[in-house]
Parts: sequence; structure tokens; C-alpha cells
Amino acid sequence: MSKTNLTRRGVLQTGAVAGAGLALPTYLSAASHSGFTNAPGDSSVTLGFNVPQSGPYADEGADELRAYELAVEHLNGEGDGGMLPTFSSKALEGAGILGRKVEYVTGDTQTKSDAARASAKSMIEKDGAIMITGGSSSGVAVAVQALCQEAGVIFMAGLTHSNDTTGKDKKANGFRHFFNSYMSGAALAPILADNYGTDRKAYHLTADYNWGYTTEEAVRSSTEAMGWETVGQVLTPLTQTDFSSYITPVLQSDADVLVLNHYGGNMVNSLTNAVQFGLRDRVVNGKNFEIVVPLYSRLMARGAGANVKGIFGSTNWHWSLQDEGSKAFVKSFGTKYGFPPSQAAHTCYVQTLLYADAVQRAGSFAPCAVAEALEGFEFDGLGNGPTLYRAEDHQCFKDVLVVKGKENPTSEFDLLEIVEVTPVSQVTYAPDHPQFAGGSLGTCNNGA
Repeated sequence: MSKTNLTRRGVLQTGAVAGAGLALPTYLSAASHSGFTNAPGDSSVTLGFNVPQSGPYADEGADELRAYELAVEHLNGEGDGGMLPTFSSKALEGAGILGRKVEYVTGDTQTKSDAARASAKSMIEKDGAIMITGGSSSGVAVAVQALCQEAGVIFMAGLTHSNDTTGKDKKANGFRHFFNSYMSGAALAPILADNYGTDRKAYHLTADYNWGYTTEEAVRSSTEAMGWETVGQVLTPLTQTDFSSYITPVLQSDADVLVLNHYGGNMVNSLTNAVQFGLRDRVVNGKNFEIVVPLYSRLMARGAGANVKGIFGSTNWHWSLQDEGSKAFVKSFGTKYGFPPSQAAHTCYVQTLLYADAVQRAGSFAPCAVAEALEGFEFDGLGNGPTLYRAEDHQCFKDVLVVKGKENPTSEFDLLEIVEVTPVSQVTYAPDHPQFAGGSLGTCNNGA
């Protein structure tokens, strides 16, 4: 019997599945006697890229994989180096990681937690992956992060926005560069107050999993604090493609704002349905009806087309930024693929560099040495301005972008405009903030 769900450098790999008792997982084998899981040999090191290649977040997954492949090229000294020259840390020189050539395996999370865990487990046990990264769902991130903690490998989260990832479900072996729900709420609220006033009635449609819950909570608490009233909260399945039945109750309520706590294909479909039902043409309570999308991406904007015009949201990064790091990344990505990168691509590229840099600075692939190098690490030159990897929860703190759909886009990629760069001080919170309550970082696990 064979299994063929992973690829290494684009080549399909087929590996025998041993019968019970015939083989040990890689991280329990004799090859790992160096004291930590999947210690690499002298010539190469294997990273595991676990992305949604199918499911509602597949567009983000495809862009993540492009970014990972670009990062590997740059780490191995190929291409133009991308962000390596702009990165404030100068530990990486395009000579692999600690002199080892970087190789990789990939898996499909399917935007499902069980599938993502199985994929990551296979990469660790069968392919010797020493670090796992990727994902475009917080449910996936939380599940894979827990697996990596158990196995003794580092997890560098991809696109995950739920407070839970570095809140109640945080782990010592897990690290997140992407911003979170609390930060979106804190950045958006003042902009919404300025543009729509403080006397509003909001109706929330929310994806039924941990990202949706924490995003609704963050936006609701921020907007209610400035005077908005929440008049409806409805959960929608992640697998939903037609949201018509959820829009009708909005029409029947006295809401004058619809908040779509949806991402990826869910947001494209729910926003399209809302526009088809005439919500943007309505006047309720003497006010023009408005729609808010707390978490935006260029890929979502492209999918929704003209429907995004004038709609506010937040984002972790945008290709139009003019700092040297962003320009270098956009140039590298655009040259290789023919179009600008998404925020998902950016955060995944950056996470790969941050992992490699931490290994290089630590002088070791041992997970706990890498974790120590990342905790409290301050850096710049990677597209978000000065950034801190906070030791207490392994969350990156940096400026947050508030954007809105452009009224007159100049191309299919020029769909969002930055309306505010929210300073990091406005989105910083205490590690024990109520929205992040529960859970413990625990201790780092080196594995074998």
C-alpha cells in the first residue's frame, strides 16, 4: 500500500506504509539520537509547508506555497535574495541554514483540522520535517500547533487571525507573525466611528469556528465601546457557499451595518449575496446601510470585484507599501510569478526567514534553542516596520493597516487602498487580556 499526498520540490513522493511494529516514526528512530526531533544531517534540512490546496481558503494556500518556494530559493542563494538584504538581522547569507541546503515537503490541509494534523504528522514522521509552517485557518493552526508541541518541532503559523492561536491555545513551540482579531477591532473602531458615526446598529454573520468567534467578539467589543448596538449575531458553516438565507433576516432587522466575519471564499460569497439583495442601496434608521469586512485580503477583493468598493477592513500587509522590505519582496514575487503577493504570501515568506534566522543566530536546529532566539526578538526590514516577537505569548506586535475597497481601481490587483497605518501602541494588549484568557504557553519540547 502506498501514500502519495506529499511533494518534495515539486516531485511526487511515494512511500511505503509499514505494518504495525515494523517501523518507528522518524522522531523516535536512531537517526534522532542527537537529542531533538528530526535533527538534520550535514548536507540538507527539510521544512514542511502545510497549506490549503483545496477548500474555501485554497486561493490563500496557493499564494502561500508560492511564497514558501521563493523563500527557499532565497535561503539557498538563488534569485535576487528578496528580503534577505533588507532584514535588520544579517545572520542569513543565502547559504542555506547553518550550511545545509533547504529542502521541503508539502501537504494539503483541506482547510480541515483533522486533515491538517494528519498531513503535518506525515511530514514529521515520514519526511523528517524539522519545522512545520502554513495554513489559512485558525482551526487548522491551533490543531497543528498542538501536534508540533507534542512532536517536538517548531510551528511557524501561517495565516491565522483568531485570538486563540496566541491566546488560550498558545504553545511554547508555536509562533505567530500574523496579527489577530483583537488588533483588527482596535484598529477598525476609530475609523468606523469617524466614517459612520457612533450611533449604529450592527448585525454580525460569523464563520462557525474559533476565528469567527474571536473576530466577532473583538469587533463587537470595540464598536460597542464607542456606542454601537449589536442587534443580531448568527453563525454560518465554513462550508457554506450560498448565504442568501442568512441575508433575509438582516433585511428584516433594524440593523444599519452588516459585519461579515468571513474570510476567503466565504467572504466573497456572502458579500456578493448581500449586494445582490440590495443592502448597499438601503437607508435604515435615516442612515446609509454599510458593510464591514474585519479581515481583508487582496485575493478576497479580487474575488468580490466591484462589490468591495468603499468597504472598510483591516489587513496585515499590502503590496503597495513603499518600505524597502516590501518593495524587495514585491519585486521578487512579481518577477517569479507575474503578479503581486497577497498578505498570506507575505506572512509565510517572513515566517520562513524568521525561522531560518533564529536557527542561524542560535547556532542550532534544536527547537528550544530556536524558541529562545525568537522570544523577545526585535526586528525590522520585513515589511511591517519595527516588530517584536513577544516572549510571553509568541505573538508579533507591529503596526496594523486599515484599508478599504478602491472606488476607481487601475488594475485587477489595485483593489484596496490603505487609509490608516494604525501604530502598534494602539493594538498592543496585556498578555492576560480577557480576550486571550486561559491556557498556558508551557515549556518548549525538543522531542526525541
